[in-house]
Amino acid sequence: MTGKKDDTTHLIGLLLGTESDWPRAFETLVRGLGPVRHRGKDHRISTERITIEPFDLRDPVRHDVVIDRLAWWYFHPREWLKKASLVNDTYLLNNPFTFQAMEKHSAYCAMIRLGFDIPPTVLVPYKNPIDHEKWAYTASTYNLPFDLDEVADRVGFPMFMKPFDGGAWRGVSRIDDTAALHHAYDASGQMLMHLQSAVSPFDSFARSLTIGPETQVMKFRPELPMHDRYEVAHNFLPAEAGQEVLTLSRTINAFFRWEFNSCEALVTGQRVQPIDYANACPDIAITSLHYYFPWAIRNLISWSVFCAVTGRRGQVDTSTRAWFAVGDDPDLSWTDKLGQYAQLADEYFQADEYREFCATSLAALPEMVHEWIGSSAFDDLLIETVKATYPAEEHDRFAAHFRGLLAMWHADQVGASPDQPDSPRATARPSAPVSEVRPTS
Repeated sequence: MTGKKDDTTHLIGLLLGTESDWPRAFETLVRGLGPVRHRGKDHRISTERITIEPFDLRDPVRHDVVIDRLAWWYFHPREWLKKASLVNDTYLLNNPFTFQAMEKHSAYCAMIRLGFDIPPTVLVPYKNPIDHEKWAYTASTYNLPFDLDEVADRVGFPMFMKPFDGGAWRGVSRIDDTAALHHAYDASGQMLMHLQSAVSPFDSFARSLTIGPETQVMKFRPELPMHDRYEVAHNFLPAEAGQEVLTLSRTINAFFRWEFNSCEALVTGQRVQPIDYANACPDIAITSLHYYFPWAIRNLISWSVFCAVTGRRGQVDTSTRAWFAVGDDPDLSWTDKLGQYAQLADEYFQADEYREFCATSLAALPEMVHEWIGSSAFDDLLIETVKATYPAEEHDRFAAHFRGLLAMWHADQVGASPDQPDSPRATARPSAPVSEVRPTS
């Protein structure tokens, strides 16, 4: 019931919200790939933006892979994805089943079980009852009264109050005293909230973007405007802490069957404390990732094409027992556990097979990305994105800002290490002011 005609033509579907920049980059680069040679056959890849209408549960699905950026927020596309997975065996980035069941609360619980250093976290009841006729009786009978101040004393100030399921910083408050605590709790309404101890002070805020088996760890500054939050900083973490962040990121994705996810952790010396790592729609915008955008788009293409061409099968079910067996073993050191988690993640993501595929079937992609980022076509896309994002009086400033950061990435690829082969050479970037950039039809 897949609706496919043969095994050498593959369609990648994009299920999108309001985004325009990275989808256009993705579509442009996939069109430029040409035939992808794998095991003696030429495979042709195309893309399509998906629209969701009324659908029969037995309808065929033509897509091999779907990149989902919408279903976390809306039920209709989410249920289409579930149908595509269960009936048509469509490969999904991300798994809607575990993202629905394993929200941030469950993700905290699972990583605590595996031994990661999650800050003290308490789930508190709703401030306002949910709108259900049986709730008032149930709450009065079975929800015992509690002292919010006593709970706060156990967690400790400063703390954060944030929804148990999260999403786009919705409802997140930093709380430094009792007055702020009660104000935030009163405002939470029918949102179910965590109180989580703040890590303060800390040395670095690390945000890692993981796509398939590959991870980019970035220095993040959440207090700054979005265009400045990702600092271009290399080797900013101590070696052991950096390795733990990498392993944490890949462990979370493999554990929950997520393919495209970001993780936030606070690092103090060698101590790594994860604070957020269930992000169904991780940030991939040019105007926020800037320097790191080429890495993200190249790896999103690589992983999607690998899954389509090799016929990788999605897994609705998880193998939590294999992970818990490691986490529960008292004879294993933390270093040993991290090593076994890394091995389990690599096995799930077929890391060796994937990297061989990238080095052979997609060997031309890094150079293609490098050339395109240095082209006038990419500059047009960048300027259109700037114009759509910022007020007119800010266009020239932000155009210069992002051009400079991407020119830095472009130059940095000269002599890049073999494990990050973005390009062996650099080319000049366009530098025309915004007013001189031609519009794209």
